[in-house]
Amino acid sequence: MAFLSSFDICASGLSAQRLRMDIAAENIANIDTTRTQGGGSYRRKDVVFESFGSTSFRESLRNASLGRGYTSTVQGGKGVRVADIIEDDREMKRVYNPEHPDADADGYVNLPNVDLLKETVDSMSATRSYEANITAFNAMKLMAQKALEIGK
Repeated sequence: MAFLSSFDICASGLSAQRLRMDIAAENIANIDTTRTQGGGSYRRKDVVFESFGSTSFRESLRNASLGRGYTSTVQGGKGVRVADIIEDDREMKRVYNPEHPDADADGYVNLPNVDLLKETVDSMSATRSYEANITAFNAMKLMAQKALEIGK
């Protein structure tokens, strides 16, 4: 049923944005981490999204004009998913601190390439996107309730 797939789309968006918020929180938590299991300073992570199951506008219009209605191109509906979590390849911040245990021979420490302002903005953006998905979900739920009342 095409209408019910709308709930799946919102749910996939909620899951993706929650992971984006988690990654932003992880980046902020590791803003001063100079030692990782892999060696070296922590590298900022970023989330890459991809859509799945969507068709182009042209294909959707053609399907509607031919009376085919909703057709999913991918099993399991439509939505968004996390394609990858990548590490930011920007340079690390070099800070002079010869007292630091991870300082090199010249007294410089490589601090993570995490910018608190960028992470805060990214977290706020993810929060707003999450809220938008909740609003859309609630609107569809209300429409479904109203449709059921029509049948009474």
